Amino acid sequence: MSDSFHTLGLNPCLAEQCEKIGVRKPTVIQQKCIPEILKGSDCIGCSETGSGKTLAFLLPILHKFCEDPFGIFALILSPTRELCYQINDQISVVGSAIHIRSCVVTGGVEMVKQGQELQRKPHIVVATPGRLADHLESCDTFSFKNLKFLVLDEADKLFDGRFNQQIGVILKALPKEKQILLFSATFTSSFEQIQQISSRKIFIWKPTLQDNVVEYLKQLYVFCPKAAKNGYFVQVIRSFLSTNPDALIIVFTDTCKNCHILSAMLNELGFENVCLNALFTQKQRLASLQQFKSERRKILIATDVASRGLDIPTVSLVINHSIPSNATDYLHRVGRTARAKKTGTAISLITPDNIARIRSIEEQLGKKFDEYPVSAKDVAEILTQVNVTEREVTIKLEEDDQFKDEKKIINKKKKMIASESNNLDRKTKKRRKKTKDELE
Repeated sequence: MSDSFHTLGLNPCLAEQCEKIGVRKPTVIQQKCIPEILKGSDCIGCSETGSGKTLAFLLPILHKFCEDPFGIFALILSPTRELCYQINDQISVVGSAIHIRSCVVTGGVEMVKQGQELQRKPHIVVATPGRLADHLESCDTFSFKNLKFLVLDEADKLFDGRFNQQIGVILKALPKEKQILLFSATFTSSFEQIQQISSRKIFIWKPTLQDNVVEYLKQLYVFCPKAAKNGYFVQVIRSFLSTNPDALIIVFTDTCKNCHILSAMLNELGFENVCLNALFTQKQRLASLQQFKSERRKILIATDVASRGLDIPTVSLVINHSIPSNATDYLHRVGRTARAKKTGTAISLITPDNIARIRSIEEQLGKKFDEYPVSAKDVAEILTQVNVTEREVTIKLEEDDQFKDEKKIINKKKKMIASESNNLDRKTKKRRKKTKDELE
């Protein structure tokens, strides 16, 4: 096993840059995947969160770029805006030694501005599938004809069916000859799709689902009556902070509305926090993350939009206010803590109606969770105040049109996006027909 980036065959400049930023020893997935990617193989890499997957694909791309720096060299697709910006930050840090230029293409930013950035031929494009597909269908001011690498990060999410149309549009715009790299914390059967678009030898590195459970993570549960759930929730935070006053905490819940209710409730109770969900603008999302990362706010309330890839090594506790539907989503959530060989804790709040769900997750992971002790007496003392506060903030939010019917709002957005895509399709066909007629 390699104990230095210098022994993996990387450009010495990149190996030295890793040492400068404090990354001195490659992780297992980096040791396994980097040499194979450098050999020219397509790669599927799966490993637990916080194991260094981003550098596992980024370093060999930068190495190959040093050999042939021309045009848009690599495209990295990711399912969330936050992850795109995080990947771009790592490109800036690791690639600064070789003056790499990159750009981020996601929703929430003006398309004209992004189009101008793409026209300047950045070396690496980091994008969400939807926005990049929009650019490809609406303009022809940039080209991927010189592309050497396609990376699908959090690939299981990209292949879950929601992005099929957009990824199809993107693949048509890419050259046939390219290296394809898929990385995720979990391996799914949908990864077999790579064999349909790959013309190279495929190297696969994956652990079992049980191996994916972070070694340094304590996995606990709190059983609570449904009517008193938020009383137990607040008491868990009080209890944990009493012994870990500087801890950073991420709370996951199921809907945007619940995210805002919990956030407003905790703020009213004196636990300052920020929240993050799909109803936020990109500016609001980045602002919330920045406040949390800088520790100006030590609690982040989020939906699963924050469960993928976010790298904040100092998170001490993850609370599952709602129980995810499967072990894969659970792993992504709890992977926000116990990163980079630091210890961490995950506490799941269990009510009688989701006992079966948590037992199913335990069976899939091959591990029984331990109970986190919470004093019922302490909960009783704060329960009335918590319930009253929750009702007050809920009434205020229900007066806000943004939250009156969250599902309708989200479905309306999806229909608008689909309608825009159809319009773009029609415009593209008309433009192509016009060009064909002119040529004839």
